[in-house]
Amino acid sequence: MSILLSDAGLHKHLLPLTHTRPVGALRAGIHTIAGSWQRLTDLPVGFRTEAYLQAKFPEVGGGRLWEVHGGMLPTAAIAAAVLDLDPGEALVQGGRPLAFCSEGYSHTAEMDWTMAPAYFSQKEFSGQATLMERPWHLFQHCGAAIANDFAMLAEGRRSGPLSALNTVIGDAAKVFLEPGAKVEASILNTTNGPIWIGRDAEVMEGCMIRGPFALGDHSQLKMGAKIYGASSFGPECRVGGEVNNSVILGYSNKGHDGFLGNSVLGEWCNLGADTNTSNLKNTYGEVKAWSYAAEAFAPTGQQFLGLVMGDHAKSGINTMFNTGTVAGVCANVFGSGFPDKHIPAFSWGGGATYALDKALDTCRVVMQRRSVPLDAADRKILAEVFRLTESYRT
Repeated sequence: MSILLSDAGLHKHLLPLTHTRPVGALRAGIHTIAGSWQRLTDLPVGFRTEAYLQAKFPEVGGGRLWEVHGGMLPTAAIAAAVLDLDPGEALVQGGRPLAFCSEGYSHTAEMDWTMAPAYFSQKEFSGQATLMERPWHLFQHCGAAIANDFAMLAEGRRSGPLSALNTVIGDAAKVFLEPGAKVEASILNTTNGPIWIGRDAEVMEGCMIRGPFALGDHSQLKMGAKIYGASSFGPECRVGGEVNNSVILGYSNKGHDGFLGNSVLGEWCNLGADTNTSNLKNTYGEVKAWSYAAEAFAPTGQQFLGLVMGDHAKSGINTMFNTGTVAGVCANVFGSGFPDKHIPAFSWGGGATYALDKALDTCRVVMQRRSVPLDAADRKILAEVFRLTESYRT
């Protein structure tokens, strides 16, 4: 028995974040989507994704298989409804599929995630189903994801001790410290949601945090950081300055002053000192952003949208990102003025190409600093992203 998280036709809609991972490997709360499914079900979790990602993110099979919409926020109620499916049944809401159950590999083709096939009997799900289908959905649903994960992870456990030098506003029971976590001389406000501090993570002196908030294992909030929830930073992040309602998937640095708002950063990103993002147009109008699915700038329906940045992208000091900027994988952004709102993958400065071998060498050095190797699977994925995005650099 196993869970298979499908990209559900969303790969292009969630680029550049999904250039280097399946939809189900994205993070909105404390865990990745896959991590939450594994903890909720105690079953192996695999991925149905793009062929070039499959070596690093393999499928699972054998026995009973529940194929689930990879962008669906996992909850206890949804997990129970999915596991209640028998082979040949589909979980739907308003006619739209949320999950399918099959035996082994009896259905190997990509499912239609707009309408359940006629050969599946349908079971209606009447609860709340939250689908993350665009990059900004990660920060919009961040608060709900943190609350779900917090309830699951804190149940039956006792938080690590919180130093008396801290000030807690709201319910202190909504602050949870994993083993080795350190928080000193900071203000923690749980009025709007819980605060989770991961294993061996550190909140330095003078930080101000409003929940919902999650700080991943071995991450750091630098002195005097101002964090507005809902925000989630994955493992091994270094974050300072001012952050509002943003998600950092992990292993990335925003270590200096500067504003990051209504944004999503991938892994292994680095924002130079005093990098700032605009998250609201001067006209207060709807933000347009680059869509890889539409191959054009498209309306987002959002008034607040800052920066969406793919893995391994970097910005130089004093970089100013315009509202709704999309920066691709391994983009190296520097220079005066506002950069373009669509910065292609493997861009170098204002228009040159970041040579693949040089980019890979930088990736290796950066990852080595966190004791993570750049393995053959990573290299193949980045080489394929370089190939797939070549037309944007011309």
